[in-house]
Amino acid sequence: MTAAVFFGCTFIAFGPAVSLFLFTIAREPLRVIFLIAGAFFWLVSLLLASLVWFISVQISNKESVSQQKGLLIFGVVLSVLLQETFRFAYYKLLKKANEGLLALSQEETMPISIRQLAYVSGLGFGFMSGAFSVVNILADSVGPGTVGIHGDSQHYFLSSAFMTMAIILLHMFWGIIFFDGCEKQRWLAVAAVVATHLLVSCLTFQNPQYVSSLVPTYIVMFFMGVWAFYTAGGSLRNLKLCLTCKDKDFLLANHRPR
Repeated sequence: MTAAVFFGCTFIAFGPAVSLFLFTIAREPLRVIFLIAGAFFWLVSLLLASLVWFISVQISNKESVSQQKGLLIFGVVLSVLLQETFRFAYYKLLKKANEGLLALSQEETMPISIRQLAYVSGLGFGFMSGAFSVVNILADSVGPGTVGIHGDSQHYFLSSAFMTMAIILLHMFWGIIFFDGCEKQRWLAVAAVVATHLLVSCLTFQNPQYVSSLVPTYIVMFFMGVWAFYTAGGSLRNLKLCLTCKDKDFLLANHRPR
């Protein structure tokens, strides 16, 4: 049973993201490099947030429950703000890198478009975020022990897996919207990314009432996904053509920078 829980939760959490990676990124070395770099930027943001939170905990009153709870909220907000700051820094770095690649390239077009960079970097952020969110939980799911034996929710592992999947996909959507907002100087879109990221992160404080956190998160993910789809140039017509495999140029794997 523990093996079934482990593999089931792993496939739920990382299945969609791994599929996107295999079908749209793995065959292009440049995209793989940018994805790994995006994951590294997210990791650095987490390192800084962890360092600040650790110092704050050490100098605080550890016997004060309210103070420790406040520090936890502070840590979550700080982590989100640092992630979005590093997303912006990564955007600026990619702009410079793309200009350098264009100068070295013999072609007149950029080797990879800004939309592709947004998608790839967002997925890189999501992969690393998902790994840190669920890897310890998956390790515990192998056993020994029985979930809920003391009256706690038996849906802990399953809920964590679905939340991780949502966070990974949200990072991908946020990356697309964020990069487009920076590129076109639509700062309200950038602010919406930061606000929804804060909202989703704070919703996890509702746990172990998993319905209160999962349902709003998936509602946010749906609207962010629709927004990212249209931001990337999608429409109902080309979505239909893509699903029926009649418009192969719409697929990212065959997309050419314009």
